[in-house]
Amino acid sequence: MAHLGDKIAALPVWESVPSDRTPFDWLLTPERSKAGIYRTADGKGIVVANGMVARTLRIFPNLATTHLTNRMTGESMLRAVSGEGFITIDGRRWSVGGLSGQPERAYLKDGWIDAMETVPDSFLVEDFEIGEIGPTLAWARNRWALNKEDAAGREIVFTLRGSGALEDVTVRVYFAVYDEIPVIRKRMEVVNGSAVPINVDSFNLEYLAFAEPESPSGGDPDTFLLPNIHVESDYNCKGSFTEKETDITEKWVEDPAYTSQRNYLMQTRCILDVSPELGPDQTVPAGETFSTFSVYEMPFDSWDRERKGLFTRRFYRAVAPWTTENPIFLHLTSSDPETVRTAVDQCAETGYEMIIFSFGSGANAEDISEENISKFRELVEYARGKGIEMGCYSLLASRWISDEVDVINPETGRRGGMTFGSSPCLCSDWGYEYFAKIKTFFERTGMRCFEHDGSYPGDVCASTSHTHHKGLADSQWNQFRKITELYHWMRAEGIYLNVPDFYFLNGSTKTSIGYRETNWSLPRDRQLVHTRQLNYDCTWERIPSSLWSFVPLVEYHGGGAAATLEPLSEHLYEYRTLMVQNYGAGVQACYRGPRLYDTPETKAAVVEVIGWYKRYRDILNSDIIHLRRPDAQDWDGIMHVNPQLPQKGFVLLFNPLPEEITREIELPLYYTGLEGTARIREREGRSVRCRVDGRRTMRLTVTIPANGYTWYVIE
Repeated sequence: MAHLGDKIAALPVWESVPSDRTPFDWLLTPERSKAGIYRTADGKGIVVANGMVARTLRIFPNLATTHLTNRMTGESMLRAVSGEGFITIDGRRWSVGGLSGQPERAYLKDGWIDAMETVPDSFLVEDFEIGEIGPTLAWARNRWALNKEDAAGREIVFTLRGSGALEDVTVRVYFAVYDEIPVIRKRMEVVNGSAVPINVDSFNLEYLAFAEPESPSGGDPDTFLLPNIHVESDYNCKGSFTEKETDITEKWVEDPAYTSQRNYLMQTRCILDVSPELGPDQTVPAGETFSTFSVYEMPFDSWDRERKGLFTRRFYRAVAPWTTENPIFLHLTSSDPETVRTAVDQCAETGYEMIIFSFGSGANAEDISEENISKFRELVEYARGKGIEMGCYSLLASRWISDEVDVINPETGRRGGMTFGSSPCLCSDWGYEYFAKIKTFFERTGMRCFEHDGSYPGDVCASTSHTHHKGLADSQWNQFRKITELYHWMRAEGIYLNVPDFYFLNGSTKTSIGYRETNWSLPRDRQLVHTRQLNYDCTWERIPSSLWSFVPLVEYHGGGAAATLEPLSEHLYEYRTLMVQNYGAGVQACYRGPRLYDTPETKAAVVEVIGWYKRYRDILNSDIIHLRRPDAQDWDGIMHVNPQLPQKGFVLLFNPLPEEITREIELPLYYTGLEGTARIREREGRSVRCRVDGRRTMRLTVTIPANGYTWYVIE
């Protein structure tokens, strides 16, 4: 291992100590944080770090993580040396690196590490290489986006070799650290250099011994506070709208070797286990490579909800920048060519950018007959000639196909009883044909948006007769790979992806904000408050451009005339207000109907609001600071902030009361980056200079019209 020592010696020395704290706020000046790969002072380890986070890796006698340091708080987040996970090959479990012999697992003294030994049945480190982070997905960048840059940083790849029967099998462990965000990414590859196939039965990508933030002597361990870190993988598939609901890889488990913990029953969940729920049960032929998913780890520096939300929102903007695309679209309820052309003309005249054939419109992306392809290709070309992109809807999950095709419930041996009752198995012959048809339809029609309903909700399948998976153990892994293969292709082609599931890290651009469809059958006046509550409640962890809401121009899930906006001219107040609420929050709604306007007055209102949105598009797609939640009792509002723009803040305030109100409100300007003074104007009025106090707040007296709104720009 002498060459390892030589390579480590060539790295710059890591000179920070664990208690050093980041001297800047990365949310305001992210450019001050650059990624780097360093060596420890004793030459026995490597540090993967940027200005906010650092991971220390021991190299001798084997690869292991000794520290995960939150540089923003000056704290070490681990209490014990941790290997780089586990992998089970052909029924035998191997440690990926790892060291044993730590005498106490409540804390770690660096002096103990020299006496530690390699773990039996472990892959041993033999080399490493360092390079720049590359893009995770190809992205066409063919429409407006707040961020069009791939995240930059540094990556180190360790090679570890097996022994005995696996002496020709290596594991590559990748660590990537980013510029400008406090995130470290990890993944692994298994390279089969032998002459025979091997089977990767299961793996644990992480198995980190975290220090517990809370460890009561008794009580329900489900209620114990967990370490203050965001952990997210790109293997999420549970059929819902948020990372928390769809995660299937992050598990916090007990550490039975931690015998000095305070909990009497030793039930403190203080090991982070990142692994699939099932499988993957993948056969790796001779000479080929198996790749795990990636996990992203981002410590927080506060328990404040707004600040933690800003961390995750910046995370998505950086590592999934395609989510900052936010085209203005109409959900068209008809595919009648005359209706479509009228809708295209209206979109072009009002500033809209995209039409999506909605469910119930008659558009069928599975029909690849020449007649159907020709019809929609002509409509796409007409729309393109007017500067409008066109896309369509397709339902995948929650369909019953047949006993032979649908996923088989492992508990019953029959279809049914799954996430949506029954769904097709994506690895059946039908599933592969479905994806081939979708791809053909988009290639031949030129459509540029795909709204994929149901998507894949993570259903397992116990069938042993489906062509493209062996049985239960590989069914989830193979189905997920099949659907994300389509999404990766569409991302590279520049096809916008509306997917009501959490596939952001695999190329989707928008998911549902999170609503019950029947709420859109409520009377219009109630929908106004409900919409603002959605925009307020659902933008803490997710960025506005990654969400869609709903506006029922025509009836949707009942409600009749009292719930709908058609005829538009007769409900212009509600129509305009809903547009201002949604566009002002940076949230695109599915305006679902056959047209955008019905009279010159309606057209003028749409043109005005769309023009307003485009004029302030950058700041309206920036981070939201939550001012006061809509409760129909008094004013409510939000404020967009972006210290990188000329317009540092945009305040949008509403009055749900039947009389004009005047209020003095406090604007928290910290995340605008402004100090001392700021210029503020109401609407397009004259800008005035106001004092920003020592707490970075501004007192502002506002008057909001009855059942109305107003807005302010801060520069």
